[in-house]
Amino acid sequence: MRIEPFINDEQDPKTAEKVLGKISDMLTPGEQVIYLAVQKKPAVTLVPDSIVVTDKRIVFCIPGNLGLTTNFEIFSWKDIKEVSFKEEFFGAKFTAVPLSGENFTVDYIPKVQARKLYQFCNQQLERLKNLERERLEEKEKAAQIQQQAAETKPVIEEIIQNMPTGASVPVPEIVTSLEDELTEKLQKLKRLFERGLITQTEYEAKKADILSQL
Repeated sequence: MRIEPFINDEQDPKTAEKVLGKISDMLTPGEQVIYLAVQKKPAVTLVPDSIVVTDKRIVFCIPGNLGLTTNFEIFSWKDIKEVSFKEEFFGAKFTAVPLSGENFTVDYIPKVQARKLYQFCNQQLERLKNLERERLEEKEKAAQIQQQAAETKPVIEEIIQNMPTGASVPVPEIVTSLEDELTEKLQKLKRLFERGLITQTEYEAKKADILSQL
């Protein structure tokens, strides 16, 4: 993984190279690193803490044994309630608040890095909320379609029973309704992708799922 995109805010290059090297081995298929913040204490910090933001999780990298080992505290975005930061005289304290368990804080994060951490983390949390909202809307609409189908079925069966022999069976409105619903889902999915709220991988996977319902 190239470190150049992640050292634009005065992150220590050696720490960035070491941390990103380890993180690259932990990434799941399609997962992308978005930002890296590196601790910078007033005195020389030989083994600073660091925070990595990906599109799927936030990873706190805490060195131990003089940098020979690293403890990773990992939170998926669905497990994070909120993030916050507090600027101090030397740097800022950055805190992740999980839905359960204790808060996790790293201090002496350079202020500009703390601001960008806050920005990128909230983008991912908002993205997750939008996806969850879309999922609930789709679930509700699917339930409505099933209810319409259940209500329409007896009527269709009665029509078929009373039709003359050899007559064609009319296409029920529920079929057209389903096609319109899937088209609307595809349009919403495309808008989410164009706004950068979902990745290319997520877009293709969800698109294939919707098309499979045809």
